[in-house]
Amino acid sequence: MREIIYSRHLKERLELRELPYDLPLQIYERPTERYRDLATKLSVAIGKSAYRGRIREFAVVYRETDDVITLITIHPVKPRQKLSRLRQGRWQPLP
Repeated sequence: MREIIYSRHLKERLELRELPYDLPLQIYERPTERYRDLATKLSVAIGKSAYRGRIREFAVVYRETDDVITLITIHPVKPRQKLSRLRQGRWQPLP
């Protein structure tokens, strides 16, 4: 089993956005959707969570190697933002 690590940037985002520490791992392990971001060559897991009084979609950006999975950042995703990246072909669905 590969080790999963949080980047320093991800830890800063969690603190800044006042998100639970385990949220990125939960989204990575049980996403509602997964994509490959062709612009950054990274992968994106999408999941939902309560945030500031409502349910929001979050993107967890990550990189996988043979040995390590690095969770890089987390951010709320607006519906139009996701739709735009899909229409432009920037995000390609992963199996």
